[in-house]
Amino acid sequence: MKGFEYLQEEMDRLRERSSFHQLVEIASEQSGRVQIGGREVIQLSSNNYLGLTTHPKMKAAAFRAIEKLGTGTGSVRTIAGTFSMHVELERKLAAFKHTEASLVFQSGFTANVGVLSALLDEQDIVISDALNHASIIDGIRLTKAARRIYQHADMGDLEKALQETQHYRKRIVVTDGVFSMDGDVAPLPDIVELAEMYDALIMVDDAHASGVFGRNGRGTVDHFDLNGRVHIQVGTLSKAIGVLGGYVASSSAVCEYLIQRARPFLFSTSHPPAVTAACLAAVDVLLNEQGLIDRLWENTRFFKQGLQDLGFDIGKSESPITPVIVGDEALTMKFSDRLFAEGVMGTCIGYPTVPAGAARVRTIVTAVHTKEDLQTALDVFAKVGRELKLIT
Repeated sequence: MKGFEYLQEEMDRLRERSSFHQLVEIASEQSGRVQIGGREVIQLSSNNYLGLTTHPKMKAAAFRAIEKLGTGTGSVRTIAGTFSMHVELERKLAAFKHTEASLVFQSGFTANVGVLSALLDEQDIVISDALNHASIIDGIRLTKAARRIYQHADMGDLEKALQETQHYRKRIVVTDGVFSMDGDVAPLPDIVELAEMYDALIMVDDAHASGVFGRNGRGTVDHFDLNGRVHIQVGTLSKAIGVLGGYVASSSAVCEYLIQRARPFLFSTSHPPAVTAACLAAVDVLLNEQGLIDRLWENTRFFKQGLQDLGFDIGKSESPITPVIVGDEALTMKFSDRLFAEGVMGTCIGYPTVPAGAARVRTIVTAVHTKEDLQTALDVFAKVGRELKLIT
């Protein structure tokens, strides 16, 4: 069949730039160590922060839901796909996030796209951090609102944007809570103060902060004691929560409006019973097993210190996301490949996910890594780093 020959040429160019993604098949549960290609490797590329993908309480809840309610719902939420458990999960998430209401989406990506495309029109403007997640960028592209990008975490540039956009009907400042490639945390108290000063709305995507920051993992809004001052919080059920999906936590009016107008919500089948039940159980785990979050941070501090002591550049990370910044994409890919050959899975991240010349191996430590896992990984980083002359 003719018509797509150019795609092969484009893929060849991606390979030349070391930007071609080869899918890795995992043949085990997602944990601190995984089975790939018939051998065990230390997993440092998963978002499974708390190890909840295999938590026995969540697995048991999923099994019970399948036995009682089957494998799927058979409909979108607005027709015949709203089960009592979906409503229960949304109530539980709202209470957890200290908001009036919440609404569950099929993913964190669709939550961001759904919110921005539904709530804003040509009379409004989005003011967005330059390093916000791709789902925010795509959500902005789908809205008719104007857009203004401020330099990453630059409060002077944000204030300038707020000063120059006061003629719009509605202005919404959007930021990641934790930035997914650098692991730094948004200066949320300063953002909130500026937004309140200039009468703007605030939306925080806490995908990488949910289950990690704040009391019992409530996120950056709670971490900075800003409950009630952020208008829209987006979270994920796919990372630290360990299952699948995303949610919006906001006012009852916002959530009710999204039910009417958010296209990803309107036109996607609702979560299967097993997924919903596991998410419900995950909230209970967060509320009752603080030790998992404590262990996550203990492991994070140990691994970061180890990388720093070896001489690697880990940027300004303040979270379990720790980039090992190399710069050159081809060298970073070689670094990642050699780590894998030595038994450590650390994924190469290059342009366009990060700026050209800022390629890195992004690592994420979890609560289920043992100290032995992490020390072994550090020993491998040391060996390969010296071999490639990244450290001395």
